[in-house]
Amino acid sequence: MSTIMVLNGPNLNLLGSREPAQYGYETLTDVEVMCRDAASALGHDIDFRQSNHEGILIDYIHEAGRRIKEGEMLGVVFNPGAYTHTSIALHDAIKGAEVPVIEVHISNVHAREAFRHHSYISSVAAGIVVGMGVQGYVLGIQGLVHKMKQA
Repeated sequence: MSTIMVLNGPNLNLLGSREPAQYGYETLTDVEVMCRDAASALGHDIDFRQSNHEGILIDYIHEAGRRIKEGEMLGVVFNPGAYTHTSIALHDAIKGAEVPVIEVHISNVHAREAFRHHSYISSVAAGIVVGMGVQGYVLGIQGLVHKMKQA
């Protein structure tokens, strides 16, 4: 049974209380339970993490790359939060560590402020789920498993 890492970027620890009209009322703990259930149904474990710090997220991606090469990890479902629109370093980490990533956004970033329309992550992502609420994490897990079966 391989593991799927689910990474969450800045401010996602505030899910359920931060702008619930935009992000819903589910907490990050609720999302973790959903992810564990979805992965388990597909025969996988979840390594669920959140950080508000870019460097820590980069370290997690490097770790994922190593674990993928060792055959113990399938890939990463990643909601980079606002780092999506600012972090060339996360882009380079994903590319350099050769990590299959499904990029997830709870809200439809393309229907929001113009600065949210560009993603530094999308060009190195294996797939993208946008605007499906927290259900997007489940879709991301399913998509990652499907894509990796085809690889």
